[in-house]
Parts: sequence; C-alpha cells; structure tokens
Amino acid sequence: MQRVFAIIWLTWKAAFRFRLFLVVAALLLLTVVVFPLLIKDDGTARGFTQIVLTYTLSTIAALLGLSTLWLACGTLARDIEECQMQVVATKPIARWQIWIGKYLGILTLNAALLALSGASVYALLQFRATRLPPEQQHILRSEVLVARGSAREASLEQEIQSETDRLLRERLARSPVSQVDLAEVRKQIYEQVKAEYQLVQPGYIRVWEINLGPARHRLRDKPLQIRFKYNSADRSPSGTFTVLFQVGVPDKTPLWRSEPMSVAPDTFHEFEIPPNLFDADGLLTISALNPNNTSLLFPLDEGMEVLYPQGGFAPNYLRGLGIIFCWMAVLAALGLAAASLMSFPVAAFFSLSLLALVFFSGTMASAVAEGTIAEFDAERGTRGSSPADVVVIPTFKALLAVINLVKNFSPVDSLSTGRSITWGQLGLAFAQIVVLLGGLLCAAGIAIFHRRELATAQATP
Repeated sequence: MQRVFAIIWLTWKAAFRFRLFLVVAALLLLTVVVFPLLIKDDGTARGFTQIVLTYTLSTIAALLGLSTLWLACGTLARDIEECQMQVVATKPIARWQIWIGKYLGILTLNAALLALSGASVYALLQFRATRLPPEQQHILRSEVLVARGSAREASLEQEIQSETDRLLRERLARSPVSQVDLAEVRKQIYEQVKAEYQLVQPGYIRVWEINLGPARHRLRDKPLQIRFKYNSADRSPSGTFTVLFQVGVPDKTPLWRSEPMSVAPDTFHEFEIPPNLFDADGLLTISALNPNNTSLLFPLDEGMEVLYPQGGFAPNYLRGLGIIFCWMAVLAALGLAAASLMSFPVAAFFSLSLLALVFFSGTMASAVAEGTIAEFDAERGTRGSSPADVVVIPTFKALLAVINLVKNFSPVDSLSTGRSITWGQLGLAFAQIVVLLGGLLCAAGIAIFHRRELATAQATP
C-alpha cells in the first residue's frame, strides 16, 4: 500500500498545484453559505427548506461532479501526454497500483470537500432555523429536520391487470381486432380501469387501508402525518377544491375528522393526525370525501401516503451525504477510465456526454414506455412506428438500466421532505453505484491502462 499511498499523495499535490482544491472549496463555500444568506426565504418551513437544503445540496452535487470529472480526466491523461507517466511507470510500481492510487486520491479529495461543504450546510441550516416564526419552527422540526418512514396502500396492480384481461376478453368477443392493434386496445382498457381506481366522483368517498407493519409497535402515542396529492381536469374560480378526511373505523378505532380543506391540485399537501388511530394489526383507514361538483383523481403511486417518525435528522443527513459521495465515486471511475484510453479533451467530452444522458433519461423512458420513437399519429389516435425502433428501443432499455442504478437514489429529495434514508438504502447505493457500476468502470480502466503503450503518447512540441 505504500506505493498506492505515494500516488494518492501525488494526486493531492497535483490538485493543489492546479489550485483545483482551493478553487472548488471557495466556490462551494460561496454558493452554499454566502448566497443562501443573501437570499431571503418566504418565512415558511417549505420555503426555508427549498433555499437551504434543496438548493445547496444540488449545488454541491453539481460542482463536485464537474470538478471530479475534470480532475479524473486531467490527472491521468495529462500525465501521459506530458510524459510524466513514463517516469512513474519505470519505478517498481504496477500500473494497476498507479490507477488505484489516482482513484483513491480523487475519492479522498471529494471526501474532504464534501465534509467541508456538508458541515457548512448543516451549520447554516441550524442557524437559519432559529430565525423562523415559532409555528414554522415546529413544522420544520416535525416534517423536515427529521427522518420519517412512509407507508402506502398495498399495490392494486394485480387487480387492475385481472380486470383489464376480463374486459379485453369481453371486447374481443363482441368485436375482434387485429393482432397489430391488440396491444393498443389492451393499453386503453388498462388506463380506463386504472382511472376507476383513482377517481373519486362528486359526493363519493375513497378509502385507503394502509398497513403500518412492524412500525406500529413504536408508533403508539405518536402523531403521524398524511401526505396526499390529487389532480383535477377542471378548474375552480379559487384554484382550489375542498376535501374532507376521516381517519379510523367506527366501533374499532378512535375516529378523527378534519375540517374542510381547501387545497390546490397537482401539488403535495401534508397534515398531522392524532396518535393511535390505527387498529391492533397496524391498519390505518383513511377516507376522503369529495364534496365538489367535479371528479378528483388521487394517483395510485403518490396520491396517499402516511409518514411517521423513524430517526433523527443528523444521522439521516450523513447518510444522504454518503449517497452523494457514491455518485462522486462512479464519476471518478468514469473519468479515469476515459483518460486511460483518450487524450484529456476527448476524455472530458466523452465523460460529459455520458453524464448528459442522465438528463435525457426521461425522454428515453417515455420512448421505451411507448415502444417507439415515432411521433403521435393524430389521424389514427395512436403512435406510429419507426424502422429504427428495433435498435433504438433495446439500446434505450440498456441505458436506462445502467442510469437507474445511480438515479434511483435521490438523497436531496429525501432530505428536503424529511424522508428517512436507511442504512439499507445507503448499503444498496454503495453496492449498486460503487461496487457494481464503479467496479466495472475501474476494471475496464485498469485493463486499458495496463495495455496502453505509453512510449507512443508523446506530446507534440
């Protein structure tokens, strides 16, 4: 390990020689401490969170990500182009040790920068929190600066699929369709059945039965929060609709009824309910009455959720920073793997291009869901098809599988909404991002660097 430590030290010296560490540290402190102090929030816990947590952590991830790619591409590619690597390679040190030393050097730099900026954000968070009104401080401490677990209704996908198949058989018995249109007909029936499970007609009630599971044993005498969201096809003069909630079951559990809530569609809302409204098996029953003259749609995936306390904010915050560090680890592996084969400009361009694919993953996911990259055919009311679908759609699926290994973990969203980031999630993030994806990139980079002929990589005078 002495040889690897020597390469780590050389990587640190290069970062300070190029002023990278100092510049990035100054930028991080400027953007995550100075700017939030100058920007005034709206005095609410949500506005405070948006400014301090969401903005600062997103900025940290962006700045560290770009600097990691730049350093990873530059520290290896420039050493080869400037013939410094030829001198190092003649020493009694294996090439894999050089590569690993560079990788660990970049990781330790990121760890230092992330610790500095993360501690600054935490201190700023605690300082700014004391300046909020007392009622907003209570909301902040109970809904944001906390680690909350969540529980949802059991999946209804199986029931929806069964009902779809039944209606499809009835439809085919009445009027057969061609094999080409069968998939589209089934999709239309599926969406109709799904809408029936989500819609609450005027004057009707929708009931959710949410099992709190093993958490029920430690939730006695503790208040819970309900988080909901609904959509509406119509508009109201005030921009809001009224919803009434009841929690509990008569003659089985205590009952709690809300006052009429005037809430806006297409956004999340939270409210607190009293403790001990679930039964002995941990089943919490929530009923929503729609007193409006228009239907309200509660999405199955995010329409209703129960949040409960699970831990403290400080450990949750550290686990969130740990996931961000995992992101930086895979970016370091990507930059070094590219620099093992390419020159610095080409390696940087290649790495940034792959990073840009993450921002277009939504478009790729839509194409995969539709099964084609063709545009919507307004005359037929369906999407067309493209000869390129045979190649493009499988390629998109493969890219999404790789991107989702990283993108499925979002510590910024979890921390800003007070969601718990468990040790299991951090361990899974480390396994998928660092060990699996990062390990493959490291193996590829070491193999390429081991076979590369350094003597031919002379810099042009």
